[in-house]
Amino acid sequence: MRLHVLAPIAAACFTLVAQAQSPSTSASAAPTESLDKVVVTGNPLKSQVLAQPSDSLSGDQLVLTRAANLGDTLQGLPGVAATNFGPNASRPSIRGLDGDRVRILNNSGASVDASNLSFDHGVAIDPLVIDKVEVLRGATALLYGGNAVGGVVNTLDNRIPRMFTSGLSGAAEVRLGGAARDKSGAVVLDGGSGQANSGFGWHVDLAGRDADDLRTPRFSSPTEDGSESRTSVRNSAAKSHGGAVGGSVFFQGGFAGVSVDDFHTDYGTTAEADVTIKMQRQRLATAGEWAATEGPVHRISWQLSRNRYEHTEMEGDEVGTTFKSRGTDGRLEVEHAPLGPLRGIVGVQTESLDFSALGEEAFVPSTRTRSTGVFVLEQAKLGGVDWSAGARTERVTVSSDGGDRFGAAAERQFSPLSLAFSGVLPLDKSWSVSANLNRTQRAPAYYELFANGLHVASAAFERGDASLGLERSHGADLGLKWEGGDSHVHVNAFQTRFSNYIALQATGDEVDNDGEMVPVYAFQAVPAKLRGVELEARWQAHPAVALLGQLDAVRGENTQTGEPLPRLAPLRAMLGLEGKWGEWSGRLEWRGAARQTRVAQFDTATAGYGTVRLSVARQLRWGQTEALWYLKLDNLGNKLAYNATAVPTIRDLSPQAGRSASTGLQVRF
Repeated sequence: MRLHVLAPIAAACFTLVAQAQSPSTSASAAPTESLDKVVVTGNPLKSQVLAQPSDSLSGDQLVLTRAANLGDTLQGLPGVAATNFGPNASRPSIRGLDGDRVRILNNSGASVDASNLSFDHGVAIDPLVIDKVEVLRGATALLYGGNAVGGVVNTLDNRIPRMFTSGLSGAAEVRLGGAARDKSGAVVLDGGSGQANSGFGWHVDLAGRDADDLRTPRFSSPTEDGSESRTSVRNSAAKSHGGAVGGSVFFQGGFAGVSVDDFHTDYGTTAEADVTIKMQRQRLATAGEWAATEGPVHRISWQLSRNRYEHTEMEGDEVGTTFKSRGTDGRLEVEHAPLGPLRGIVGVQTESLDFSALGEEAFVPSTRTRSTGVFVLEQAKLGGVDWSAGARTERVTVSSDGGDRFGAAAERQFSPLSLAFSGVLPLDKSWSVSANLNRTQRAPAYYELFANGLHVASAAFERGDASLGLERSHGADLGLKWEGGDSHVHVNAFQTRFSNYIALQATGDEVDNDGEMVPVYAFQAVPAKLRGVELEARWQAHPAVALLGQLDAVRGENTQTGEPLPRLAPLRAMLGLEGKWGEWSGRLEWRGAARQTRVAQFDTATAGYGTVRLSVARQLRWGQTEALWYLKLDNLGNKLAYNATAVPTIRDLSPQAGRSASTGLQVRF
């Protein structure tokens, strides 16, 4: 999508501004918040006190942080890194855990794609059109299943309107520049008619992006014949477009709605100079809620989505391997009336996933995964402490169709059980302490059980183990918070022990692949431990100036051998200065990472680095219309930096972005 494709989007922006300023719409043009300020992820009772360590991005903060993919958007948050398989496929990594241990959600429902299967597969969510993203750090298996042992990332939008809004509102944005010469735009419209208890709301959005190869400081890029000097990441250009339409009916005590969205992206894989991925996902979703103040049931909420995902790996103009996933996710929650001090919910969640891969690089057979979970969560305030406790039991079935390379058809069944207990104790009006204890069980993923083939992304022959049992872990999280108006300090320390962490381990064997010997890696259950600390602080030194600080560290190891777990982020720190003068605001920050020398076998150390970035923004107003103009300058020192959390096969091919400038304008009405 070149500039001539962006022209209609830009024109739509200014058309919408003109409409918002016209007399017919000015009465209803004031912005309205479509999302509750309370962190909703992992918080179905909408408590103001949440023991789980959490972060969220929304509003201007999200606009200024938003990147081309979900992983890069979030990697500045405490405890959150990114897998960085090039600039187009980057999944969040939380507290040293990634892949199938971090749950990616869209409006609290499963986001079906193949990003957990392979690092070169992108997340099928466009950051351009989300209103808010929430991150829960640490085990959240109680509400979202064993796949959330590392944490949850939930992207929220208004595609199914959940709050009634009369008239027309929306936003339009154009972004230009950056290290990939990004040209992107988005339009989001929300409207409604009638009244809150008997009305109708609708939503429409459209987004597109076009980016060139990522520019970097000069580096030595490995090739088949040695190395070459480059100032860009090869085969990293990308194009994407998508849109959605949705609507809800509002009635006394609730709403019911439906939406459909379509997302397409074409991007280079970086690991191979002539391979691109054509990805598409269609999603049909419905959700609703009914609430009452009397009777034994105070609230019933539900959601159901059907996802169709497909991506094709193109080798030049020839079709290589095609991956397909068909998934259905359903969830029902019932909040009961208070029982003395107890408030709580019971719920059921069901998921199905049909996966297939056809082509020479298919290293996993066609599989089917079915899971059903039942959970209960209860909260009470006793002795001045906000207590929370719950349990979840699941039934998971994973079956393989087998094949010439994968053996006979097979099926495994698992019954995970997860428990959680937490408490928050206010020490005074500003200080509080929290503690979380959890016991989590995760069923092995289909690729951990049945993989058997060359995985190009990891440059290894991967073998699953159909005899693997449940992955079991016990975790503890301690937190200390100080809130003082616009200033705060948050500290968390955590530890998770796995009795059988399912790790991809080198076996020492090699197999022949078209005359080239490649190493064999196998999924094995090993004892492991992860521990770390996270610190975030803000001090409002002056009404116009704030000082910012952040630090996080994670350490993980196979406790049987003492070998470090793979792809762990090093010690990271941030120091920043934030200012606001009338309609102007700015932020200057330094982000650094220490050298990572504790690496798994066959990996190499990653050098430390420090980068500086600056952003300036200006609020604009025309009548009832608001706008935000911004300018971002990244990596001002043009520092060459590599990401320790990326797989070794891609790390030397794709350093982080070089010095760049980008600008954008978002109009809200």
